[in-house]
Amino acid sequence: MSAFLWITVVSLAAWCWLLLCQGFFWRTDVRLPRRRDPEAWPSVCVVVPARDEAAVLPASLPSLLAQDYPGRAEVFLVDDGSTDGTGELARALSERHGGLPLTVGSPGEPPAGWTGKLWAVRHGIALARAREPEYLLLTDADIAHAPDSLRELVAAAHGGGFDVVSQMARLRVESRWERLVVPAFVYFFAQLYPFRWIGRRGSRTAAAAGGCVLLRAGMAEKARIPDAIRHAVIDDVALARAVKGAGGRVWLGLADRVDSVRPYPRLHDLWRMVSRSAYAQLRHNPPLLLGTVAGLALVYLVPPVAVIAGAAAGSAPVAAVGALAWAVMAGTYTPMLRYYRQPLWLAPLLPYTAFLYLLMTVDSAVQHYRGRGAAWKGRTYARPDAVPDEG
Repeated sequence: MSAFLWITVVSLAAWCWLLLCQGFFWRTDVRLPRRRDPEAWPSVCVVVPARDEAAVLPASLPSLLAQDYPGRAEVFLVDDGSTDGTGELARALSERHGGLPLTVGSPGEPPAGWTGKLWAVRHGIALARAREPEYLLLTDADIAHAPDSLRELVAAAHGGGFDVVSQMARLRVESRWERLVVPAFVYFFAQLYPFRWIGRRGSRTAAAAGGCVLLRAGMAEKARIPDAIRHAVIDDVALARAVKGAGGRVWLGLADRVDSVRPYPRLHDLWRMVSRSAYAQLRHNPPLLLGTVAGLALVYLVPPVAVIAGAAAGSAPVAAVGALAWAVMAGTYTPMLRYYRQPLWLAPLLPYTAFLYLLMTVDSAVQHYRGRGAAWKGRTYARPDAVPDEG
């Protein structure tokens, strides 16, 4: 058996393992868990960190103000040094639409060791504490919520006994590049952090989606959120780990009616979103980077190369094994494409998208070693571990 055939067999074996043994990550049926309405609806404070978000606020903030929540709820938007009138626009939208009370605050420049977003979250939580809420909803300024979103989140936390209930908002998929890259982004995230494992008792897998995180206020204090994660690169995952480390329970799943309205029309926009934190995900570790590149190549690139090379060389076994691995790969991607209402012919293109992600990861490492830090909303962070989540 040729060496390349062996490599192709290993790639197929890897896909069989991912299909059956990685928490069925490819399934998209992990939605809000069993809900039970509380006898008395707890109070909730919604914290929205916002920096230069005037372009998206008209499509997102009114949905928060219009929440149909039976208990007491209030929105705190923290204007993190915006230069586009974000704070003034938020007040105008509140006056125009009414609904839940809105407070707009400003935290000032973050001190050394804090990212802007987490410093804004800290300020918002501090404002909210005066209301003594039982829950905090941390949501990004680009996230639009269905009218019953807050009610459903609280009922899910109450019914399942969770300290964190997080939904991965449905990202926008309108441009050509969004259709190609965005569903794969969520697919890869679920592969790294299988949703079924996160909510399982005793599981060490922890993750959340920063755009929509309902957090029990008592657990926020116990886990020292956000102070304990002020250096975190991927702050939503760090938040979930801190909560689990403090003995809390976390649930994460896909959203039905929680949507991101932020556009990523160009490949450059998506490239920045991914490369901003890709190397941080690897803990800035060169061996992990090399292993990741090799793993991506083995799992995603070998199957189509085997089909082409096997057909060109007249090696039926190489082509057949490669085709089978490619078919399993495409099959696992199909549910995510259906979730995003995208054509299924995009499934066989997953190797191409994975190659783009491989290049984004390498670029993230290159930028790190060039000492450029990371930029977010016009603010540059020299520290490699001081990069907030996009939003």
